[in-house]
Amino acid sequence: MTSQASRRRCARVIALALATTALAGCRASAAGRPAPAADRIHVPAGFHVSVFSSAVPGARSLARGAKGTIFVGTQQGAVYAVVDRDGDGVADQVSTIAQGLDMPNGVAFRQGALYVAEVSRVRRYDGIEDHLPSPPAPVTVIDGLPAEHHHGWKFIAFGPDGLLYVPVGAPCNVCESEDPRFASILRFRPDGTPVDTMARGVRNTVGFDWQPGTDVLWFTDNGRDLLGDDVPPDELNRAEVPGRHYGFPACHGGTIVDPVYAKGRDCRMFEAPAITLGPHVAAIGMRFYRGTMFPPEYRGSIFIAEHGSWNRSHKIGYRVSLVTVKDGQAVSYRPFAEGWLQGEQAGGRPADVLELPDGSLLVSDDMSGAIDRITYAPPAS
Repeated sequence: MTSQASRRRCARVIALALATTALAGCRASAAGRPAPAADRIHVPAGFHVSVFSSAVPGARSLARGAKGTIFVGTQQGAVYAVVDRDGDGVADQVSTIAQGLDMPNGVAFRQGALYVAEVSRVRRYDGIEDHLPSPPAPVTVIDGLPAEHHHGWKFIAFGPDGLLYVPVGAPCNVCESEDPRFASILRFRPDGTPVDTMARGVRNTVGFDWQPGTDVLWFTDNGRDLLGDDVPPDELNRAEVPGRHYGFPACHGGTIVDPVYAKGRDCRMFEAPAITLGPHVAAIGMRFYRGTMFPPEYRGSIFIAEHGSWNRSHKIGYRVSLVTVKDGQAVSYRPFAEGWLQGEQAGGRPADVLELPDGSLLVSDDMSGAIDRITYAPPAS
């Protein structure tokens, strides 16, 4: 067995063990503790938070099938399908689509098939919504991506151009690699044929979406560590055309020159962020709001799941933030939903957001294994 194959096999064994432990913990929680305290989450007046499901261990990336199934990727080896059969806003069933995978964070749905991204490959499950109790054998679509696990988990999605967007995070906190696929967002045809590199110099994006009406790609990017509590900021970027460079590892946050990797390069050489976010908030899943349930001022804005800092002196993030976009420009950034963090104690970590057809918003939480649902009704006069 090659060293790479050995590493992959070990990672799958660990992932399966973690998934099994998480599932056991979830069952114990369901038996002995109340559901996640959605009432601790603070939202603006008129908004309401409820629990969509509390039985999805490690819930991270979200995708919706044509028949309404919510597919959930994790870092713990398993992929789930969550079904709300009666449409009451509470899930009735959680099924395991696959387990023992290598950090299957990314999920995307197209023409009846579920695409699942592991660290080094993407596989497809055809006709998945008709076979939730007994999923079909997967078909490998993309193989041979870098196998490094540092920032190896992926968020994937199909763009308006019909192409599959697949990021490859930097294999480090900060470094330069000879493999040009690292720190980039790649594009593939649905059959796995490579197309091009959409964006370069992207340290680690785990969330992106396309602006309605323009089809411009916007994506979050996590800033490097070990420059201090408040440096650098995370980023929200926009990519109008393929191939542009967004600064990593030479430049961070649009203005901060890396002390080692700048090598005489100026930040003006690179694409500046659309807007800078909080330092180390771990901004990951994001979506433009297209619905009509929320008030008009929210339409066309971006909701961002901030997973939360891991090594900051005082924790930050652990919330859903809102970026307002006007005339194609990000004009403001502020918290929208908070309460997963109580003082320095984290009770949850938002990982992704997904709008439902009725305009409500799902928020996955990989720490508590829950998916919350945010709705809106005008306050009583």
